[in-house]
Amino acid sequence: MIRPQEIMRQRDSMNTIVNLTSVFEGLASMKIAQTKNQVLQSQKFFQELWEIYSQIRVDSIFRFGRTGSETALNKQLFIAITSEGGFSGDIDQNLINWMLENYDPAKQDIIVIGHHGATQLTQAGVQYKKYFSLPSKDQNINVQPLIHEVRGYKSTTVYYQTYTSLMVQDVKRIELSTAVQQQARHAQAANEEEISEATYIFEPSTYDVIVHLERSMLQIALGQVILDSKLAQYASRFRAMTASNERADELYTDLNTKYHRAKRASNDERLKEMINGLKTAGKMQ
Repeated sequence: MIRPQEIMRQRDSMNTIVNLTSVFEGLASMKIAQTKNQVLQSQKFFQELWEIYSQIRVDSIFRFGRTGSETALNKQLFIAITSEGGFSGDIDQNLINWMLENYDPAKQDIIVIGHHGATQLTQAGVQYKKYFSLPSKDQNINVQPLIHEVRGYKSTTVYYQTYTSLMVQDVKRIELSTAVQQQARHAQAANEEEISEATYIFEPSTYDVIVHLERSMLQIALGQVILDSKLAQYASRFRAMTASNERADELYTDLNTKYHRAKRASNDERLKEMINGLKTAGKMQ
């Protein structure tokens, strides 16, 4: 039979796990609230840019911020956004598996964001072009290196995690040009005045201003997708910590019950030994 002291040590260790998972659960919940607020601010800024862009655009073609001297490869770029660690459940594995179902090395290149996804691709024997760490901050995400890569391809598809609710997260894919268009649908131009060279002076040129705006909107759209992935990861972590906390609390309660039973049994055994000792002493007298 396990001694009460040993059960007590196990119980105290489980109580530590209960407290830790509760702390991580609270941190994940706080991160979710902060990230949601950041997404709203980003959407507002995109709307302001789109209002300007839609009034000075000379045609309906979106050039991904490429200048006239830049040419695009006749290949497609896949961007996989995953977590840095392994606390995201199976959502990263689902995302990588889905992307690989559509992957042809002759037609696509892969850029992976997040160490967890890079590890899974390596284990699957799939080579990726570049790897970027998932931004540790949720504000001022620098996606310029990604935008530089995107401009070199004819089209870009992003595989990412999306937040539905605290208990539900999913994986999605989206064409980056579609991501910009979806953002644009939410941007209602308040001023329909056309901005042209007849009424405004553009430096260095109208075309350069349009290129700059397209790059800025690409940056926001890609940053939004990264934030959406991080939001899903925080929710997945919250769900995992909630489940772990509940399980640890159940084990703590069970160990606490076993401790008191073992302690009672030990006291009963000691009392029995004392009674037997008294009986034996009485017989000897």
